[in-house]
Amino acid sequence: MRILQFLDPDGTRRVGIVRDPETVDALSGEQTVYNLALDAIRSHRSLTQVLSEHTADRHVDYVALIEDRRVLPPLDHADPAHTLVTGTGLTHLGSADARDQMHKVATGDPVTDSMRIFRMGLEGGKPEQGEVGVQPEWFYKGDGGSVTPPYRPLFSPSFALDGGEEPEIAGLYVVGFDGVPYRLGFALGNEFSDHVMERQNYLYLAHSKLRPCSFGPELRLGDLPDDVQGASRIRRDGSVIWERPFLSGEQNMSHTIANLEHHHFKYRPFRRPGDVHIHFFGTATLSFADSLALQLGDEMEIEADGFGRPLRNALGATPVADATVAAL
Repeated sequence: MRILQFLDPDGTRRVGIVRDPETVDALSGEQTVYNLALDAIRSHRSLTQVLSEHTADRHVDYVALIEDRRVLPPLDHADPAHTLVTGTGLTHLGSADARDQMHKVATGDPVTDSMRIFRMGLEGGKPEQGEVGVQPEWFYKGDGGSVTPPYRPLFSPSFALDGGEEPEIAGLYVVGFDGVPYRLGFALGNEFSDHVMERQNYLYLAHSKLRPCSFGPELRLGDLPDDVQGASRIRRDGSVIWERPFLSGEQNMSHTIANLEHHHFKYRPFRRPGDVHIHFFGTATLSFADSLALQLGDEMEIEADGFGRPLRNALGATPVADATVAAL
């Protein structure tokens, strides 16, 4: 089952079940995926069971939702401060190549830290069931304020040196009242980063990740398929100027999903009851690795079999911000 969140023309929030590429069955009444997930947690039921108990009051034109920009992220929290957006890198087979080349430029080291941590994942990222594997690279992107809805521009800040797509799968979670993280499912994600800044010095990785992101438009319930196949492409003035296969799933990864989840949620502050977590699982596909520099207005598109409609966001830019600190 795949679901999404959207707005009615009057601004009412709704949850819909994707019927086909053109039609969404809107559940009756004002709903949010977050509240439905809490209902499932309280009643010890699956989210699918809870959804099945809500009737659809009408069919909605999916294309119209997109054109009217009424599609919302498939999971959010009413208070953006209670959403944590994070990710892991160097988790996919082949993902070390581009990063290794970037960091060799910065350090001149023939064997970079990127390659070392990638090899650690190859050797210990898929432990036996019940065991804990090697921890991955981890990064912070922001709170819920960093999330851009599908089909809206990703705004690169005025001080950015670059803005480039990162096609990934994101896990969507709600922390239960007992502090247990509950995974709702998975969504397509654009983890959008500043690769030129990262290339200057590997220690700028944290800065390069503090950018907006987007995920959705649909939330796929259940487990992640072992082999996720799709495509990432860049359009300029309506024409595709770059396209590469996009692969994910554990068959194409050096870590298990369970291992990546363990090393995120092992930290107590990440198990605060009621919080939402959006966690990106990494990628091996970047247009930046092919020396493509995105321009304002370029459209980033990410799709994968089994995830519904593609995720699309154009590249935008914000005006120069005043970061002056005022003294009291």
